[in-house]
Amino acid sequence: MRALKKFYQILCKPAVHYSLGFLTIGGFVAGILFWGAFNTALEATNTEAFCTSCHEMRNNVFEELKPTIHYSNRSGVRATCPDCHVPHKWVDKIARKMQASKEVWGKIFGTISTREKFEAKRLHLAQNEWTRLKANDSLECRNCHEFDSMDFTLQAERAARQHSSSLASGEKTCIDCHKGIAHELPDMKGVEGYQ
Repeated sequence: MRALKKFYQILCKPAVHYSLGFLTIGGFVAGILFWGAFNTALEATNTEAFCTSCHEMRNNVFEELKPTIHYSNRSGVRATCPDCHVPHKWVDKIARKMQASKEVWGKIFGTISTREKFEAKRLHLAQNEWTRLKANDSLECRNCHEFDSMDFTLQAERAARQHSSSLASGEKTCIDCHKGIAHELPDMKGVEGYQ
């Protein structure tokens, strides 16, 4: 009877070192599971399939991407949505994902649910993206297009001149000249520098 009583007391009040051990091991295992689930979800939302799963993107900007060199080219290298819109470095990627979470409101509330609504907001959406790319020195472009690897002799004269002067000096970044490279430009009436 005494042994049964002692066993019951151990079950009701486990020793401190057992409790700390279980908490430590349990916390470590829970942390690994959380980290694995978090990274899995992060990577699942970082695919072209995820980006084009809503009709707003699939029927608008994704259709515009298809005829461009970024989608189909002789080398078979293709840029997907995350390649251009999500930084590759982890900290920058998390910041962009947090920023993009507010874009989900456009889906939830239907602010761009039709082509007409999308076109009405297109300039605003494009300007947000251009501002972001300008602020990070077109980081996503530079993940694939390295300035130091450019062969100016293979470029058109105007492109070679611009790349060797404006880009080299840091005066401009890719998005300053390459707006509309993968998607149609919005109506630019009234935007400075456009007619």
